[in-house]
Amino acid sequence: MSDTVPTAHTVHTVLGDVPVADLGVVAAHETLLSVVPGAQYAYDIPFDRAEIFAALAAKLRAFAAAGGGTIIDAAGMFHGRDLPLYEALSRATGVHIVASTGQGPEDELGGYFLTPQTNPPTPWPAERFAELYAREVTEGMVVPRIERRGPAGLVAVGVTRTGMTATDESQLRGAARAAAATGVALSIRYGADALHDLGVVRDAALPADRVVVGGLDRPDAVAAGAPAAVAVSGAFVGIDHIGHDGEVSDRDRARLVKDLVDAGHAGRVILSSSATGVALGHPDAGVDFTQVLRSFVPLLGDAGVPDDGIQRLLVDNPARLLAVREH
Repeated sequence: MSDTVPTAHTVHTVLGDVPVADLGVVAAHETLLSVVPGAQYAYDIPFDRAEIFAALAAKLRAFAAAGGGTIIDAAGMFHGRDLPLYEALSRATGVHIVASTGQGPEDELGGYFLTPQTNPPTPWPAERFAELYAREVTEGMVVPRIERRGPAGLVAVGVTRTGMTATDESQLRGAARAAAATGVALSIRYGADALHDLGVVRDAALPADRVVVGGLDRPDAVAAGAPAAVAVSGAFVGIDHIGHDGEVSDRDRARLVKDLVDAGHAGRVILSSSATGVALGHPDAGVDFTQVLRSFVPLLGDAGVPDDGIQRLLVDNPARLLAVREH
């Protein structure tokens, strides 16, 4: 496995494919517009598209002013993804936007994906998830009831926090097959056991270096030694709650990153803040797209991560992850 950035490769963005060298600093796991399903119809929740555009454009311009080049919207299919909006934002701000296909864990899936006409209900087979997600890469992402737009640049799925369900496993296997078939990478939000969930992906014949395991700065992951174990496997380590100071502070995260770098895993770490630009129907955590660049990078310097190491984390690693491979 090479840590060299494949400069001849391209990345799927909402405005078309761009060379990996054009991505710049990448915010690797964010959400532009997050809408709890149904909130767009609620009488007490404003849904003014002009206001949403203005708010997101201001945040993307701030990200660009801080040195950012690309945002990965990892929310997947049904929680606010708005492709015409993202296209307009990218044109207006100059920030590349990589949108994703995929869905959250079982409790965030609609009943359609549980095939409730069976008794007892059974999940979709992995093959159907694979087809659904692969078509969003090869034929374009769906704008409901209207058309398909640009190709998804990433498959992003989640696993139930208390442990993988049968539906989670079916979806995860399908997502891995879709990624392998289309050449894009897979982002997984692990459930109770990061290495178990990564093993399911590997069993579906997706190489480890095409996977980022997110949430590895959670306290349970850190306590179990999961970040280093995932890095040793060859997968990317998602340190992606930067700015969410709960049981793990950003100084703790900076020390964790330094430990991974010192252990020889600098080429396997991906940074982001899981920030939400506009949240409708749920609270906004108050974390900004500039969090990594303006607040966390200085902490990395204080922890002893050199400038070229920081460049690797912010630019080179996400470029290798996002580069579409031949399949």
